[in-house]
Amino acid sequence: MYMIEVNNVSKNYGDKVAVKDLSFRANKGEILGFLGPNGAGKTTTMRMITGFTPPASGNITVDGIDVVEDPMEIARKIGYLPEDAPLYPEMTVADFLDFMGEMKEVPARERRKEVDRVVAQLELGPVYRRLVGNCSLGYRHRIGLAQALLGDPEILILDEPTSGLDPRQRLEIRDLIRGLAGRRTVILSSHVLPEVQQTCERVVIINEGKLVAEDTPSGLAARLEGQSSLKIRTRAPEDRATSILSGIAGIIRVTSDPTGGSREAPAFVVEMEAETDVREDIFFRFAGEGIPILEMTPTGFSLEDIFLKLTTEDPGRSEERREEATES
Repeated sequence: MYMIEVNNVSKNYGDKVAVKDLSFRANKGEILGFLGPNGAGKTTTMRMITGFTPPASGNITVDGIDVVEDPMEIARKIGYLPEDAPLYPEMTVADFLDFMGEMKEVPARERRKEVDRVVAQLELGPVYRRLVGNCSLGYRHRIGLAQALLGDPEILILDEPTSGLDPRQRLEIRDLIRGLAGRRTVILSSHVLPEVQQTCERVVIINEGKLVAEDTPSGLAARLEGQSSLKIRTRAPEDRATSILSGIAGIIRVTSDPTGGSREAPAFVVEMEAETDVREDIFFRFAGEGIPILEMTPTGFSLEDIFLKLTTEDPGRSEERREEATES
């Protein structure tokens, strides 16, 4: 049995379609990435899973329980961190977490121990007696995550848990989330796509309220038929190298990679037709021009590449991909 099942769910706000006939699953102990452009329906879906708002049609079950039929039991099973976590700035961190433990029906005799557990886990000791409103943004994110962990829920729904954090803080939160794998089911929504790629076992991508892909990051890359790519770094000026590469049969697109090269040795990403190997052609063409190639490395699609491709292509083609994924 899946821990979370979203079955043909739709939700409208007036004339606006937020979610349309959406279905996906999350396995027990899995960290599932939940991605989509702004306005794609991610937050609405997460609110429906947590029981905050009911679906207009379809149904959602959490550990076999319908979220509409027993929302209180669902609330006990889920720790939810919204993107803008509702914190009380006039309370101390200690009082806030104690209050949230009470709201989650953690027994009074166990509450202090439970608060101490999440304080230690999120390293909140330095601000434990400080007013929430006087804490830094990084600490406020940790406080929000701490309240989600109170009561030791089986499921965590995390909406942009590292938004606004510096790189070190993001790394710490990411490591914490990865440490939950196998012990809790986590649905993680984030715009930091490399973070999702490093953290999540599977990814669900939605666009305009509809499912466009559901697979592992590597599986999604493999399904992007029609292209493969190389990273090229040469001693040629950028415009000259682009001209040479663009003139080779089988190459679809050449784009500059400013982070991978330099002014003296510019780098490029070369996209090729499927099952086409143009490495020899590239080598001999540059050799004929007397231009050395410093690097020529096959590259895979990043999650960012996949995300952009699946959420900006023709909607009809997206629907075809979704049907192919369902059939396979």
